[in-house]
Amino acid sequence: MLGLFSKKASSLLGIDISSTSVKLVELSRVGQRFQVEACGVEPLPANAVVEKNIVEPEGVGHALSRLLARTRPGVKNAALALAGSAVISKVIEMDAGLSDDDRESQLKVEADQYIPYPLDEAALDFDVLGYSARHPERVDVLLAACRREHIEIREAALELVGLTPRVVDLETCALERSFVLAAGPVASGSVALVDIGTTLTTLNVVQAGQIIYSREQLFGGEQLTEQIQRRYGLSKEEAGLAKKQGGLPDGYAQAVLQPFQEMAVEQVSRSLQLFQASASQHRIGSLLLAGGSAGLPGLASLLQQRLDLPVRIANPFAGMSLGSKVDAAVLASEAPALMIACGLALRSFD
Repeated sequence: MLGLFSKKASSLLGIDISSTSVKLVELSRVGQRFQVEACGVEPLPANAVVEKNIVEPEGVGHALSRLLARTRPGVKNAALALAGSAVISKVIEMDAGLSDDDRESQLKVEADQYIPYPLDEAALDFDVLGYSARHPERVDVLLAACRREHIEIREAALELVGLTPRVVDLETCALERSFVLAAGPVASGSVALVDIGTTLTTLNVVQAGQIIYSREQLFGGEQLTEQIQRRYGLSKEEAGLAKKQGGLPDGYAQAVLQPFQEMAVEQVSRSLQLFQASASQHRIGSLLLAGGSAGLPGLASLLQQRLDLPVRIANPFAGMSLGSKVDAAVLASEAPALMIACGLALRSFD
């Protein structure tokens, strides 16, 4: 079984492998408070990961090696995440009196009716959710399955740099875990968690701490980077650095940044409209902005003005202390992009 739902693990590095970068978070607990011991983001080579599938584990390994050398984490065990699209899940009813071993054996026998590929190619796990509302003598069990190759290639990339994969989680579960820390006091209603990444913008609607809706759009910060490249004759690396650190010529904000932000508002507004059309019983009360583009100057305030919603930039580390190896300014800049990595690191404390 693949370990999606294992309840206890020693200290873990949260390792988030996206299509364009690898991200790392290490947490400890000091008294009742979490402490950030290490964190960082490292770009991936082009096409090393395509649509969240690792194509070149060596390229991922090299990026991880650079990230580890820079952040110097204190542990070698790691938690990884799989995208929801890679995992098949099904809630089924089972006898309440079964032991975990008996339940696992029965699931392996019955799993072929839920999984559209051979069982010898699948990794399986399960979690007992609680007693069934329909049949109190039975329990609801969440069965999760993915192709074994999705896990094995991630394990291979980590093992290249001496890390030991201990936990495989779902991205949505990791997001829910870090959302609790990032959201803080929120307005009534559901919360729109909007992640503007490099190539994708994802809307997750969170109700009572659980993601009830998710939608991806092909739009992200890479479009702004490309516009900076073309307008100012910079390389991709130079444009990305200038976007984060500033120093571009006068007129950049009006000519390049503002049009990109207008497009971002349009994308988010369209996603919210589609959600409200499909789930009118849920009212969006506030918006939490995450991802690498969340900190663009003026974007949060523009969204708040146009959508007429309270908007905050996600920072799951806001209430945490910082270890001696952590640069507070770097963490503040990277925090909105580290939601999944933070949620994975929190598995250390399950």
